[in-house]
Amino acid sequence: SQTSTSVQINALPAATISTSGSTTFCSGGSVTLTASAGMTYAWSTGEPTQAITVSTAGSYSVTVTNSNGCSATSAPVSVTVNALPAVSIAHIGATTFCAGGSVVLTAAAGNGFAWTNSATSQSITVTQSGTYGVSVTNGQGCASIAAPVTIDVVAYPVLGSIAGNNAVCVGSTTPLSNATTGGVWSTSNAAVASVSTAGEVSGNSAGAATISYTYTNATGCTTVVTKPIAVNVVPVAVTSIKG
Repeated sequence: SQTSTSVQINALPAATISTSGSTTFCSGGSVTLTASAGMTYAWSTGEPTQAITVSTAGSYSVTVTNSNGCSATSAPVSVTVNALPAVSIAHIGATTFCAGGSVVLTAAAGNGFAWTNSATSQSITVTQSGTYGVSVTNGQGCASIAAPVTIDVVAYPVLGSIAGNNAVCVGSTTPLSNATTGGVWSTSNAAVASVSTAGEVSGNSAGAATISYTYTNATGCTTVVTKPIAVNVVPVAVTSIKG
């Protein structure tokens, strides 16, 4: 007699991986990999879930086991993570300067630049106070933002006019002053009129001189005001005798 045996061959699961987005992205990004339906999952990373979130470069595969205990391994998916560009801002010249000056800010090398003042060149010339940052994009389309640079544009000091007499006699003195203290006095012609550090003008000989008062602030911005001084000869008294 013959004996028959029934053999059941169970199908292997369809093991595939779908992605939630691009498998090439910039550092800091991620992609979700999802295995096709099954009962259990064993990823090449050791994770047992149907879906995993990947943020590092590598090759990822999954073994899917169905309800019959049959297993299949998917084709690997390659994930590429591109590095962010190294960003910085260099400057030629001081970042604090007097009004009318400027400084050149230059971003680190890249393929694209977006400054906070809307400029798109690698270097910008700055003439106004403010905080300037830049986003640099590399050849892979990855962008980094540089630490901002603060620019301080200092106004020139405002000085009032020099107060005091416009003339002094030869051999005499007259005081001059300015409301802003801490400046330096000077004269255009010391032979005619000299001036002390306190603004005391001495008449040395007849003629005219210009007295200057120069004030420089902490940034080095300088303002000068001037005053003309006449040095007059003292009249000689003449006595007439009538006989």
